[in-house]
Amino acid sequence: MNEPRTLTKRSQYALVYEQGKVWASSLLVMKAMPNGLSLSRYGFSVTKKMGKAVQRNRLKRLLREIMREQSLKLGWDIVLIARPVAVGADYHQLEKEVTKLLARAQLLTGEE
Repeated sequence: MNEPRTLTKRSQYALVYEQGKVWASSLLVMKAMPNGLSLSRYGFSVTKKMGKAVQRNRLKRLLREIMREQSLKLGWDIVLIARPVAVGADYHQLEKEVTKLLARAQLLTGEE
């Protein structure tokens, strides 16, 4: 398994929304829950309040790249929910926030 999987189905998101634990920062809210699998999956929620499709897709691309470079613990489903201020953030600000949230949730490998 070299490619981390993404959450694709509405039901997968709904489960994480219902049962996941929440960590929040100024730019993002993260919900995560154990998935009982040998891999971690992640997804993003960027609402239309964020702006037009170009802005939303840019934000999702940045978040996808940031998550791809993280060394996540296995067996978790993670949903990153962007706040409206995240649209104006650059890659480094987002990366710092994501890393901080994952560290607070103890989801990075090499952290206990």
